[in-house]
Amino acid sequence: MSKQIQNIGIMTSGGDSPGMNAAIRAVVRTAVFYKMDPYGIYRGYQGLIEGDIERFTARKVSNIINRGGTILKTARSQEFRTVEGRKKAYEQLKKHHIDALVVIGGDGSFTGAQVFSEEFNFPVIGIPATIDNDIFGTDFSIGFDTASNTATEAIDKIRDTASSHDRLFFIEVMGRNAGFLALYSGIAGGAEEILIPEENIGIDKLVESLRRSKRAGKTSSIVVVAEGDKTGKNVFELAKYVDDNLKEYESRVVIVGHIQRGGSPTTFDRVLASRLGVKAVEVLLDGQKGLMVGYKNNKVEVTSLKDAINLKREINKELLYIVDILTT
Repeated sequence: MSKQIQNIGIMTSGGDSPGMNAAIRAVVRTAVFYKMDPYGIYRGYQGLIEGDIERFTARKVSNIINRGGTILKTARSQEFRTVEGRKKAYEQLKKHHIDALVVIGGDGSFTGAQVFSEEFNFPVIGIPATIDNDIFGTDFSIGFDTASNTATEAIDKIRDTASSHDRLFFIEVMGRNAGFLALYSGIAGGAEEILIPEENIGIDKLVESLRRSKRAGKTSSIVVVAEGDKTGKNVFELAKYVDDNLKEYESRVVIVGHIQRGGSPTTFDRVLASRLGVKAVEVLLDGQKGLMVGYKNNKVEVTSLKDAINLKREINKELLYIVDILTT
């Protein structure tokens, strides 16, 4: 292991996700283990531009592994999208004698990291942390497991009311333009239908499926809808269409919303964040840059930031097959 890096900067960027703090902790303590100085950068790229940077110790990250959110906070930065903004960020890194950067976030954060790394030939490693789970090069991103558990718990609770009142519930979960969160929580919650942008079943097929459910004797139903799904203009119009065309149903809409982003991370997310945090530092010490550390087939592997940004992560076809069987 060739050690040429002495100071490592750590930041969280984009939307927060449970497990970010566990990743921060892992990067800081791994840096200390290898006799390096870690620096926390507050408020993402905007904080980097403004020099909102603090030297961390191992004790600084005590008792944060179980906390949701991010102690480094996060913000989006329009200024970093400009050459002038990135130049200011680079000057701040030089001012604080930071030799390498670990960026914890999603594809937007990695896009900025890739551009910055190429412009200034600066070592950057990405750690995927997004509840959307839409990053190429990793089976799971930090925060997805916690968010899917939160969504599943919401579905379980709503099913109690659906059963009591013989109602149809449309439950919208987050995920932006990806259906991973809807697919996992929908299967776990026993949903009658799962609508995701990757598989546009169409509104007519949805109506026919609900009719079959009624004929099969179901008195209540759950339809999980990914926020990026285009079956209807939005989930409220979708529910109205079903109400207008299926008089035997009385529907309600629930948007689970930002509650999915918060809360204490699951064991899986804490372990994942710890593994990826350690690997990120060791990859930098090996003299590599422009990479993302990810989790594939129960192993920690690396993918180029370019591929992580530009290649599309595909939905697991086996899960779609399972949905077809279990929703009959």
